[in-house]
Amino acid sequence: MRIDTRLAECLKKVNPSSTLSITSKAKKLRSEGVDIVSLAAGEPDFDTPDFIKEAAIEAIRSGFTKYTPTTGIPELKKAISEKFKKDNTLAYPPEQIVVSSGAKHSIFNAIFVLTNKLDEILIPSPYWVSYPEMVRLCQGTPRFINTLPGNNFKITPKDLEKHITPKTKALILNSPSNPTGCVYSKEELSEIAKICAKKKIFVISDEIYEKIIYDGLSHVSIASLGKEIFDLSITVNGLSKSHSMTGWRIGYLAGPPYIVEAISKLQDHTTSNPVSIAQKAAVAALNAGDDFSRAMCLEFQKRRDYCLERLTRMKKLKFVVPRGAFYIFCDISKTKLDSVTVANRLIDEAQVAAIPGAGFGRDDFIRLSFATGIEQLKKAMDRIEVWMNKL
Repeated sequence: MRIDTRLAECLKKVNPSSTLSITSKAKKLRSEGVDIVSLAAGEPDFDTPDFIKEAAIEAIRSGFTKYTPTTGIPELKKAISEKFKKDNTLAYPPEQIVVSSGAKHSIFNAIFVLTNKLDEILIPSPYWVSYPEMVRLCQGTPRFINTLPGNNFKITPKDLEKHITPKTKALILNSPSNPTGCVYSKEELSEIAKICAKKKIFVISDEIYEKIIYDGLSHVSIASLGKEIFDLSITVNGLSKSHSMTGWRIGYLAGPPYIVEAISKLQDHTTSNPVSIAQKAAVAALNAGDDFSRAMCLEFQKRRDYCLERLTRMKKLKFVVPRGAFYIFCDISKTKLDSVTVANRLIDEAQVAAIPGAGFGRDDFIRLSFATGIEQLKKAMDRIEVWMNKL
């Protein structure tokens, strides 16, 4: 990728999204009539519930189409505050909440206001593709903590302490995780919280997959584990995954007043408010309870279980059972091929789109999404099994 010397220096360190080439290739092949089964999706395949759509339509009809306060309308911030209290035992008043254009935007805002040049941001690996690029855009340094399948891809207290330096500013924590589906327990989070509190390290807790969690496990917000860690935490969430509202672009964060004030100032001069209509839809979503999320999660668990049963038969693939989100991170090391090669050959030779693990920090893995219907999953598993048997 060529970068003009007149552009900002920080862009020279930023990589393009690793998912784009496969996604573009899949779309091109489909447009040519090829029957591609995509296991690349990073969004639920369910439609946004009608009652949420109706709230947006009513907002348009009533003329709610003007600027709103930068950090969100009062009724939405109130609903988010009540959600934090009910779901996460977190006491964030509305004035400590910022609504943004998606959880990705919230995470970027948090990194931006915390990061000075040469600051190090700790990122467990495998990681969501955008975390390190956001850190680089903010002129910080991503410092990766490698995790092991044997520990369900979760960092240990020893791992964390070993990577802390005088330059460490924050830890990005994602539970449930994209791409691995790992879920941290309360006990595991408590140990991490103790270390971060002792070292005065901020925690950016990405909890966007909170409602998609399996096997009777419970989601725990690290900020709920005592005042010391609460004062160092920025809790991020949104409506994209829980209510299948990816295109509506509503995310939010909550944190200490001085951090929220800084983020509000940043948003004042960048995006201003999130879309007014989408905010009204978000109020309806949050006030309706969790029936939709629960039903969707049950369906995802059925799909997960089906895919795991099929993948178990494939001797060249290994995996750790995902306990949340809607991805299976598959070890392809037995194929003796790198992840980009496997992903390209899968789409060319088996007509299945998967995401290379290289962009997540692990070139010996691929990510398969089960956010598609069971018939498509059956077709994909059949094709992958045949292809793997030919290697």
